[in-house]
Amino acid sequence: MAFERSSGVLLHPTSFPGKYGIGDLGPSAYAFLDKLAASNTKLWQVLPLGPTGYGDSPYQCFSAFAGNPYMISPDILVEWGLLTSNDFETMPEWGSTVDFGMVFEWKPSLLRVAYQNFKKLDPKNQLLADHKKFVERESYWLEEYALFMAIKAVNNGAAWNQWDKELRKREKSALSDFAQAHADLIGEQKFLQFAFFTQWANLKQYANDRGIKVIGDIPIFVAMDSADVWANPELFYLDSKGQPTVVAGVPPDYFSATGQLWGNPLFKWKEHDKTEYAWWISRVGACLNLFDIFRIDHFRGFAGYWEVPFGEPTAENGRWVKGPGAKLFKAIKKAFGDLPIIAEDLGEITPDVIELRDHFDLPGMKIYQFAFSGPDNPFLPHLYPQNCVVYTGSHDNDTAWGWYHSAPQHEKDYYHEYTRRDAKDVPVDMVNAIWKSVAVFAVAPMQDLLGLGGDCRMNFPGKTGGYWSWRMNADAFDEALVERLKRLNYLYLR
Repeated sequence: MAFERSSGVLLHPTSFPGKYGIGDLGPSAYAFLDKLAASNTKLWQVLPLGPTGYGDSPYQCFSAFAGNPYMISPDILVEWGLLTSNDFETMPEWGSTVDFGMVFEWKPSLLRVAYQNFKKLDPKNQLLADHKKFVERESYWLEEYALFMAIKAVNNGAAWNQWDKELRKREKSALSDFAQAHADLIGEQKFLQFAFFTQWANLKQYANDRGIKVIGDIPIFVAMDSADVWANPELFYLDSKGQPTVVAGVPPDYFSATGQLWGNPLFKWKEHDKTEYAWWISRVGACLNLFDIFRIDHFRGFAGYWEVPFGEPTAENGRWVKGPGAKLFKAIKKAFGDLPIIAEDLGEITPDVIELRDHFDLPGMKIYQFAFSGPDNPFLPHLYPQNCVVYTGSHDNDTAWGWYHSAPQHEKDYYHEYTRRDAKDVPVDMVNAIWKSVAVFAVAPMQDLLGLGGDCRMNFPGKTGGYWSWRMNADAFDEALVERLKRLNYLYLR
């Protein structure tokens, strides 16, 4: 799909400022879009929007289809008549970053109050009619997800492969009995998804009405502890007890000397092929309802992926296995036509990955931070193809300042010689460089636009705890930044 030359900002909704401990889809999100529109910036990129679990990573979600209830805006629930000011009396004092532990303790009880009030609405209330339509339309994933989350709640959050055998194995009578006994818990899960998707759809429409396209993100793999794996075990390499036999990762690389052991179960691609990739087509269809464009994380895994035996302590002892390749993308293209997809083609890239990407004319990614090893480095702007998306850094990288302060001296020296700039304002210079490049999209994380240090990075691959928690200050996206972006977009025809 041909994209138009544009620029964008990478900012996950949890990073918005606000009163409730975690960024959400309420007033701060709308204010951010107003600023983007005023600066003539036409892209807003987010990370995966699914419900997060252990480690707080949006790349390890309880569902590939569901939305994250913690992003539901309490202010909008007040507008809907489902909460009042009295319901916020127990709200804790929040810090400047997301304290996921505190959020997980407080926000579910607030959302439960909203659900109880939702059930008491006048039968003629439009919310009830909208909810009914949503539940019917999304039933293909929502029924399984709501049941999964309810069983998980009753089992104190235990992973599904630790549940009683009858529920783990999805015996019909056991599922039916559970659903009958816990109908309210299941109903609450459906309500939370309705609230999330309604708020998201309104926010996305607001963006689109202002000429802004939303770029989403889907991980190639799904979490082991997810409704997707529980409901479709035949599509994954699992043993009779629901344990994975092999898991996903990447071999030793730039980020880690022992590789990255992600632990996701791997797809049985032959089983997907038998269904003409029905699960994937459903997943992409859901994605196209949420976003205008989406990035596929770890695109190289479709050509070949790193398979590690379950139980290995690191990703070192693995092997490359052939992925589904063009067959999957032909099936997706047959279902949806042109593919508004960005291929995350970083890491160990082999000719088959490039061939797959280029066969479907998908733009790959360039990370400017990776560029400064020498004149033949493909991340340097003078070597970019037009059909690519360039970032100063991604959610997995340090901030521009963080990169500069920790870069080896030879990279700093090459950076200065290449850019003809000193170290006075590295983030500004890096943003300017990618904006003026030929890349069809240039995107900067908000941290780099604000010139923030390494303590504000979003994630560190292979590490858990303390990441994904950065939040923007309420007054950070000010008029000076709006004007700066507006000028850059004018100068470089974005």
